[in-house]
Amino acid sequence: MNNQDKTNLSPKDYASSQEVRWCPGCGDYAILKTMTQTLSKLQLKKEDTVFVSGIGCAARFPYYLDTYGFHTIHGRAPAVATGVKLANPNLSVWVITGDGDGLSIGGNHLMHALRRNIDINILLFNNEIYGLTKGQFSPTSRLNTRSPSSPEGSLDSPVPPCKFALGSGASFIARAIDKDKKGLGMVLERSYEHKGATFTEILQNCIVYNDGVFNDHTGKEAGLDKQLHLVHGQPMLFGEDKQFGLALDLDLSPIIVDAKKELSKVLIHDETNEMLALMLMNLNTNQFPMAFGVIYAKPKNTFENDFHQKQNRFKRDKSVLDILKNGTTWKVD
Repeated sequence: MNNQDKTNLSPKDYASSQEVRWCPGCGDYAILKTMTQTLSKLQLKKEDTVFVSGIGCAARFPYYLDTYGFHTIHGRAPAVATGVKLANPNLSVWVITGDGDGLSIGGNHLMHALRRNIDINILLFNNEIYGLTKGQFSPTSRLNTRSPSSPEGSLDSPVPPCKFALGSGASFIARAIDKDKKGLGMVLERSYEHKGATFTEILQNCIVYNDGVFNDHTGKEAGLDKQLHLVHGQPMLFGEDKQFGLALDLDLSPIIVDAKKELSKVLIHDETNEMLALMLMNLNTNQFPMAFGVIYAKPKNTFENDFHQKQNRFKRDKSVLDILKNGTTWKVD
């Protein structure tokens, strides 16, 4: 990594000299570009920034950035990132993972990083397939997904990433699209600014093994009536002319209303409301738009802050002899 000797770093300054190698048309290219643009906008010091990845196509990310980075083992990126953050809380730590790496073998590590609220930023690239190992169905693959490992269709119920994060106690949850530079960039900035564990699901197209899986909501043929872009404190409007709004029926179930006629009924997004976040994550996307942006954000004390406060008190109040005498001891003859 080159020393940071500039005061104004461009996106290119954050790119490494490594040749970027993903399949032509892969959504990872767009995510990488938006990331370098975001790092430049935030002017993060390269020596204070760390990217940690596990295994999978997305795991090549650290090679392509001129920051510090670790390419770790399958599913363990959150555990390594936790160690990095505890060792140096001043670092900006990013975890790059995929739906297989993060929610299969890495599900346990992901859950504990989120519930502890360690101040790391977790980006989960979701293409609903195992791309690196040639297209087996993943934890997020839909029912009846045909793949080399399920030629007659998968029987597994998929894991909804954002609901998994909410259930694990994440204090920040967002969703973005790989090629939506504006929306993804905003989410990355908010993720950086949030103190605590952040979880962002990025819908990422695998052009080889699962091409177009999100086309109903992200493809060129999908209109703006298929996307609900959330803004805290603003009405939940969508459509080409913001003509539709999300509201609640008398039984508190979500409904779509004509926003031009019934604007007062349209829900106002409150990203601190956990029940509202759960409703947005539960929307049947065959009938409703998919929610994008910051779905939930409610800061709380971070794990590393509590950890270091406790360590400092312990070091101040206890000697080595106190530690050795502390608790139950046995005398061995």
